[in-house]
Amino acid sequence: MSDMTTPAVRPANPRFSSGPCAKIPNFHLDMLSGAPLGRSHRASVGKSKLAEAIDLTRAVLGVPDDYRIGIVPASDTGAFEMAMWSLLGARGVEMLAWESFGLGWVTDVVKQLKLDAVVKIAPYGQIVDFKTVDFDRDIAFTWNGTTSGCRLPNGNDIPANRAGLTLCDATSAAFAMDLPWYKLDVTTFSWQKVLGGEGAHGVIILSPRAVERLESYTPAWPLPKIFRMTSKGKLIEGIFKGETINTPSMLAVEDYLVALKWAQSLGGQAALIARANANAQVIWDFCAQSDWIANLAETADIASTTSVCLKFTDAGIKDGEAFAKAVAKRLENAGVAFDIGAYRDAPAGLRIWCGSTVETADVAALMPWLAYAFHAEIAAQL
Repeated sequence: MSDMTTPAVRPANPRFSSGPCAKIPNFHLDMLSGAPLGRSHRASVGKSKLAEAIDLTRAVLGVPDDYRIGIVPASDTGAFEMAMWSLLGARGVEMLAWESFGLGWVTDVVKQLKLDAVVKIAPYGQIVDFKTVDFDRDIAFTWNGTTSGCRLPNGNDIPANRAGLTLCDATSAAFAMDLPWYKLDVTTFSWQKVLGGEGAHGVIILSPRAVERLESYTPAWPLPKIFRMTSKGKLIEGIFKGETINTPSMLAVEDYLVALKWAQSLGGQAALIARANANAQVIWDFCAQSDWIANLAETADIASTTSVCLKFTDAGIKDGEAFAKAVAKRLENAGVAFDIGAYRDAPAGLRIWCGSTVETADVAALMPWLAYAFHAEIAAQL
């Protein structure tokens, strides 16, 4: 096939958005018929569903038994804000960022909480060198940069005997990357990412060290109700047993349960990681064979396996941002890839979601279309 010939094969599912992400394969609304709609989340049926979601989260992710898991408001943003506002300020803090959401956490800590933080920022395509981090301080970072396509490859440089807490935004890493729980004191994510759940709900996971901090430290600032995890100096245990701080959508909870059970049916965490790895590898192989496109991540060890970010490298492109938008629009108009433009604060390019709910065959089918759209736009420039 010539790059200017319309490809014959189309992705069966063109949903490659980085959030909300593709639903599990073969999803249909009848799967949610068990949702207790119109019932109180505080009734026994509601609490049992929420408790089941927590238990299955622990089982699929392999979270240690002595870590607490809670379902909280406002997606991953709410969960991570809850952690920062409740825990930071007890000792020095170091903020690490290599993409837009990490930069957002820096802004909140420096300008809203007004902490005298050490800030380390890596440019798009790189990550902060963890060998330079002082783990006597509390550390806040994003494991996988959803908008940069760069991730922490492992937790080897996080010491087990650290004095500070580690706060990890893992929203596009959880369920698709191996998270070393004993190196993480607070982990947050939204189930709208790797498991393709519905938005608005976040998950927060606390180590015993984080619980100890919550029970021994009172921040200098007032805490909104939805951030409060303690009462009279003790952890509100109900939050971590399904008694949510505010009213959750039981339809969204049911959707999460369906996705968790699907994950279990595949073989759990290992199978989910393998699916994301296979999806990303298709794109990496395509880039290796193409001289006009490359991974935004500068080295393979930090390249994301979920939010794969790409840049166009052809010297003949006159306006990189306009060109990338035109390629993304052409693919959307063809019905083969929706919502794959780079994030607004990121360098011009594309971002293709390769999380565990995406089928590898669909990623493979997209690659010829990507070449077709690129060459069509190059021709349109002439």
